[in-house]
Amino acid sequence: MRGTLMLIWILIVCLSLSRPYHPKPVKVTHLHFFFHETLGRENPTAVVIAQANIPSNDNNSSVPFATLYALDDPLKIGPEHDSEVIGNAQGLAVLAGTNTTDAVMYVDFAFTTGKFNGSSLSIFSRNPIREVEREVAVIGGRGQFKMATGFALLKAYFINSTNVINEYNVTVIHY
Repeated sequence: MRGTLMLIWILIVCLSLSRPYHPKPVKVTHLHFFFHETLGRENPTAVVIAQANIPSNDNNSSVPFATLYALDDPLKIGPEHDSEVIGNAQGLAVLAGTNTTDAVMYVDFAFTTGKFNGSSLSIFSRNPIREVEREVAVIGGRGQFKMATGFALLKAYFINSTNVINEYNVTVIHY
């Protein structure tokens, strides 16, 4: 009886199958686009939704500390106003620097055409908006950008009192 049980046990161990683990390959994607923002005139794409009732320490700033913006900005292939729209950036940004114009932003960059149609990247990062060149963190994504991490290098392309155009060079690692 013991010999039979031992033989059965050995057969079970020898015949049991386990699948080898094959992780999905990691992809690195580079994106280039322009973020177009319109402030305070007809059809704005960024509006103030809350503002603290405190005096500003920065007399040079037109946007005081603790101002909260809602964003719905078009993403375009080029910097031109009539350039093709490839998606939109929706989210919130709050001016968080008491002595500097730094924003903390949560923005979802949703792509509505092309190879990444239906996919998006999420950015949650400090954004020193007065600097010409800056870097923000990509913390997630959906669609083709599941489990995305990475960064976006921003460069101010054009700024005036009602329009902001930033050039984005984004590098993301995803599955």
